[in-house]
Amino acid sequence: MTLKDKLAAQKIYLFLAALFITSLVVSNLIFQKFFYWYPFGADASTSIFGVKLFEISVGILPYPITFLITDLISEIYGKKRANQVVVAGIFASIFSLLIILVADNVPAIANSPIQDDLFSQVFGNSVIAVFASMTAYLFAQFIDIQVYHFWKRVTKGKHLWLRNNFSTLFSQFVDTFSIVFLLCAFKIIPWESFKGLLISGFLFKVFVAALDTPLLYFGVYLFKKRFNLNTNEELDLL
Repeated sequence: MTLKDKLAAQKIYLFLAALFITSLVVSNLIFQKFFYWYPFGADASTSIFGVKLFEISVGILPYPITFLITDLISEIYGKKRANQVVVAGIFASIFSLLIILVADNVPAIANSPIQDDLFSQVFGNSVIAVFASMTAYLFAQFIDIQVYHFWKRVTKGKHLWLRNNFSTLFSQFVDTFSIVFLLCAFKIIPWESFKGLLISGFLFKVFVAALDTPLLYFGVYLFKKRFNLNTNEELDLL
């Protein structure tokens, strides 16, 4: 690779990492709002274990993007670079949590548009939420990367759809189970909703995983065309 190509690859990696970290942090901050999604003709009466299908947190919306990005980075930049992004995401989550803690403990002035009680109501559970999310995210992302590269070795760089879907589906189940379990354990949501939220969240992620496969193929195609990569070849930024 020429120096120009390496600089371009480094810049793209930086933007992918920024998109990954932003998606992760935002999902932690907005998780308390829930909504119904009615796909395939489902209506408000459709439910699973007492939870309406699909009753999901808005925090789940940007989250699948993180798995698409780590799969793309794994495919193009390798396992080490993908793990680095995961670690950076953990650091960003902890740092955002510290900022929220400080902001929550600073008393609002009398004419502040947002008073202390409203701020605490919105962000007060962020400490637990970020802890739960980071724990689930840590397991899920590292599992995603490990499973992805396992299938990449087995298939010798072929069958991209196989490793993308196998790694994402398995890791997304781990992620959904972990975060719903922890939120129930910390009494953020009732245990009665555990099964329904687990199934709704996982099925939603399965649906999104199926949609992101063409996006991953397109992204890999662009990288291979731009940097003249062969099958199973990765970019070396060092």
